[in-house]
Amino acid sequence: MTATTAGATETHAFEADVSKLLHMMVHSVYSDRDVFLRELISNAADACEKLRYEGIANPSLLGDDPQPRIALILDADQGRLIIEDNGIGMTAADMGETLGTIARSGTKAFMDRITGDAGKEGSQLIGQFGVGFYSAFMVAREVEVFSRRAGTDEAARWSSDGLGTYTIAPVDVADAPARGTRVVLHLLDDAKSYAERHTVERIVKAQSGHVPVPITLFEKPDAEGASIADGAALWLKPKSEISEEDYKDFYRSVAGQYDAPALTIHYRAEGRYEYSVLIFIPENKPFDLFDPDRKGHIKLYVRRVFITDEAQILPRYLRFVRGLVDSADLPLNMSREMIQDSPVLAAIQKGVAGRVLTELQKLADSDADAYLKLWETFGAVIKEGLYEDFERRDALLSLARFKTTTSGDGWRSLKDYVADIKDNQTAIYYATGSDLDRLAASPQIEGFRARGIEVLLLPDQVDNFWTTMGVDHEGKPFKSVTQGAADLSLIPLGDDAEKPVPADSGAVNDFLAFAKTALEGAVSDVRASERLTTSAVCLVAPESGMDRHLEKLLASAGQLTQTALPVLELNAGHALIRKLAAIDDGDVLKADLAHLLLDQARIADGEQPRDAQAFAERLDRLMSRAVE
Repeated sequence: MTATTAGATETHAFEADVSKLLHMMVHSVYSDRDVFLRELISNAADACEKLRYEGIANPSLLGDDPQPRIALILDADQGRLIIEDNGIGMTAADMGETLGTIARSGTKAFMDRITGDAGKEGSQLIGQFGVGFYSAFMVAREVEVFSRRAGTDEAARWSSDGLGTYTIAPVDVADAPARGTRVVLHLLDDAKSYAERHTVERIVKAQSGHVPVPITLFEKPDAEGASIADGAALWLKPKSEISEEDYKDFYRSVAGQYDAPALTIHYRAEGRYEYSVLIFIPENKPFDLFDPDRKGHIKLYVRRVFITDEAQILPRYLRFVRGLVDSADLPLNMSREMIQDSPVLAAIQKGVAGRVLTELQKLADSDADAYLKLWETFGAVIKEGLYEDFERRDALLSLARFKTTTSGDGWRSLKDYVADIKDNQTAIYYATGSDLDRLAASPQIEGFRARGIEVLLLPDQVDNFWTTMGVDHEGKPFKSVTQGAADLSLIPLGDDAEKPVPADSGAVNDFLAFAKTALEGAVSDVRASERLTTSAVCLVAPESGMDRHLEKLLASAGQLTQTALPVLELNAGHALIRKLAAIDDGDVLKADLAHLLLDQARIADGEQPRDAQAFAERLDRLMSRAVE
């Protein structure tokens, strides 16, 4: 950030990311700009709730004006819309930190996504997800912010046209709110309707009618105000008094998103501890879903006083859930750090996490189509719990849905899998990778498919980790099809499966021994395969080794200094293997062919030949022989 000073006025350049975002806001062809008002009202409500919290320890901050409020002041004559609150307020330093940088989690991810989406889709994304304070520049040619922090005798003004710089200057306290923040939007010519009552009232009722702070509308700067939102806590109302539209409105306000909730969970817990819960599962993925810190987004209240949104109410694998919890038992004067270690919060965390999983299971049982849409959106995140949450692993396994070798375009549960398990099948088989089509075509699956054994196809990165945790379902362990022996001899081939051609076991065994010697140092073993039916070769991990795909992931991340040598399996009945076995050991090409088989198996696994030059030379010698 750069700054120039003229007297007491400082001019700063926006951070690069902010400048890019502002450019998109100012120049976007935007069909629904109403979202800006929801964002500014949400900021005002947050400021009021921060003051209410700080006022617990320092009541003097509230002065003689303890009731939070938001005022919307219309000035059609001057083409202005003013949003004012009596919340915590900002100092000049706060303004530079808050209004000059991207602080909101997910905003940069949003910006990266919107930059990559062209045309109409990009414009729609702006409307589906809030972008905070900067959305004001979609409707304003200039934005002024006057603020005075609670408990101080100084006020400041921030202003910008959104074109690259902003200024911060002190102002007389008489020109600022007695406490709090006033945002003045100088509206664009095509946005003057936002200074009209019916437009503003419609937007507030549709998008911000349930913020927990009363909203008053003034048709003119000197007019009498009219209440358009009462600030009642929706979560404390009986469910019978709340409509679906009420829930949707509140969800959009608390989640900062513009989709609809896929699932609403609203209840009051009573017993040793009492608390109210109103949480939502979104229809769409939040942009910060895969942020490295995996931060949750549940707000914690104590008797309607906002305390923190960093209490980590839910496990990190449920971080897509939005909403709030209001405790009747936590003390208001407890620090945020002490709250995190409180047994009351521990009980709330356990109760709310259990309730979310219970409601998900109810949805899965009652409306499979709705649940599958939710699973397709958040399943990869929920599966993180299989790795992290031993206590709830059985419940999570029950919720999990999988693509399999028999599922077609649908999904299968483990209950479905176990119901169709084959006689003598001792494990639940799976294959991990990064692409469903490649997994379905894996040569390692051929023998399982020929016997009608279902194989789970696991394309998400987290699948490589939870499957290694000793997980089982109804006594059946999970076993990778690319690890160890297949143990398929006790399960007969299906009636329509192609029967393998008997091989000359002596010649094939000799070739296996030859190949093992020729490939020494590149493989740990060469053996006949039970899992191959149509392919000639494949690679698998040793019995005690790591799953092949997990090993590749860890090696590419620099977390493995040494990888295990794979096992090369040959299809003893395959025509190619029978012909190779018949080649005289004295033929100089026989060793080349053994190496080419290994490279063929690597390519089938999505790898490159280990030595591209040697591969090319062997192939050259083979082709030369073929045309002699």
